[in-house]
Amino acid sequence: MLRFKFQFLFCKASNNQFLLSAHLHHPGTKDTIFRSRSPEPRADVGGDSAELRHASQVKMSSEFAAVFHLMPGAGGLRTAAVSPATEGMSVNESWADQRFVFSPLRLDILYDIEMWQRSYKRISYANTKVRSEVRGGGRKPWRQKGSGRARHGSIRSPIWRGGGVSHGPRGPNSYYYMLPMKVRVQGLKVALSSKMSQDYLHIVDSLSIPTPDPQYLLDLVRQRHWGESVLIVDIGEEFPENILRATADLKTVNLIPAIGLNVHSMLKHEVLVLTLETVKFLEEKLLWHDQRYTPLYPFKLPYSDFP
Repeated sequence: MLRFKFQFLFCKASNNQFLLSAHLHHPGTKDTIFRSRSPEPRADVGGDSAELRHASQVKMSSEFAAVFHLMPGAGGLRTAAVSPATEGMSVNESWADQRFVFSPLRLDILYDIEMWQRSYKRISYANTKVRSEVRGGGRKPWRQKGSGRARHGSIRSPIWRGGGVSHGPRGPNSYYYMLPMKVRVQGLKVALSSKMSQDYLHIVDSLSIPTPDPQYLLDLVRQRHWGESVLIVDIGEEFPENILRATADLKTVNLIPAIGLNVHSMLKHEVLVLTLETVKFLEEKLLWHDQRYTPLYPFKLPYSDFP
């Protein structure tokens, strides 16, 4: 269970775009895991000064490789120098249809889905005995009249010490409920959009790394400024052997298949790393819900019109 305090702030940038500034504080500490990032101003299109500035940004030494990161707000790409020692998981600058990562930032939907994910698998096993289930108490403790004491019929009454419990929990109880499909789909879009706006969403070609050493992977994450915790998503259920062995003992770098991507896991990690095939998979699945047929009667799983 996440024991964090969310503080969401909306700020309006100079280019009339609303950005989300999310700070995640842990109780008892002053460390901020999620940090907001301001958008960089756009360069004037067609100007000589803009071209010179762009050329100066792209010009790099032959000793380094270019790694592309998605910029928030500007919709473009910026380059960062990476040491050749940290090879593997090359970042891809190509991008599929961006409609599913530019959704309005609905914090109410994120809250509803987070509470749903915590509750729908919860089962309470708390159970208490009523007076008929407690052993003993079959006879009347004393006669009805004449003793001067209050009248009682059993020593296992709820008002007696050691007696039964009235109105207590009678488990196991399920807290299962289901959110509408479109709300869950919108939650995934909002979570991806929030990562995109904060520059915490990155795309790589593949998850191939040359060594299974965990320290190599930590150095790669640190060199690319991927934050304190990373969630890596791939389309296949089987990940490369090196990345599996490298993340086996790491608590801040986790793997998850694309079919299991959820809002809780995305909010729990600071940076989201997707492979290019995962982006295409999410694009196909999420955008399909925007145009699917919605009948007057409710659907029953499984859907017959899934792509």
